[in-house]
Amino acid sequence: MPDEAPFALGGGRVQTVKRSLTKTLLLCGAVAGPLFVFTVLVQDYTRPNYDPRLRLLSLLSLGDWGWVQIANFVLAGVLNLLYAVGLRRRLHPGPAGTWGPLLIGVYGVGLIVVGVFTTDPVAGFPPGAAIPAGPSWHGAIHALVALFTFLSLAAALAVFARLFVTRKECGWAFYCLASALSILVLFFGGINSAVLMARFLRLATLIGWLAASLIAIRLLTAPETPHSTLAR
Repeated sequence: MPDEAPFALGGGRVQTVKRSLTKTLLLCGAVAGPLFVFTVLVQDYTRPNYDPRLRLLSLLSLGDWGWVQIANFVLAGVLNLLYAVGLRRRLHPGPAGTWGPLLIGVYGVGLIVVGVFTTDPVAGFPPGAAIPAGPSWHGAIHALVALFTFLSLAAALAVFARLFVTRKECGWAFYCLASALSILVLFFGGINSAVLMARFLRLATLIGWLAASLIAIRLLTAPETPHSTLAR
């Protein structure tokens, strides 16, 4: 019997460390969205010749200060990959414990890829840049991966809507589903107009990126379910 007490105490410490690590990983998700949006807003009003009402957000990755937005994409991607690990630790093997982390992970990878493979100059931005006759290989990768990034985030939010339904948190379930549908409507709704595309994609980014972060905050403040206390 005396030997069991140290073992139990050590097990308790291990569980505390595990919970602390999971919370830190979820915190990465809570920070990712607001940090990304804040960095974009700062650039909106400091980049010369850039009009956020007319220019796609991705164009911020070009020009002398393009490295700021490239770093913003990559950092957001890394934070969301860490968030995905935290989601699996918190939710697996319960509802959304498999597909939620997986889709957020895909979203994170997508952000990194669109940061590394920049879009092409468009309509005089950045100033002095040569406008290519057709899409470059890196511009094509950027556009294709951006599509899958938005789709994976929308799918993740739909999965989280199901999670909140099982938890009987109908308000959160409605918010997640409405955010997922808004992303899809906005992404495809402006596809035939450059001006609408710039505005709609910016709004879709605001809705989706912040929704993912708010879910992280909700999970950080919610009581742990029985299976989540055993998370590794």
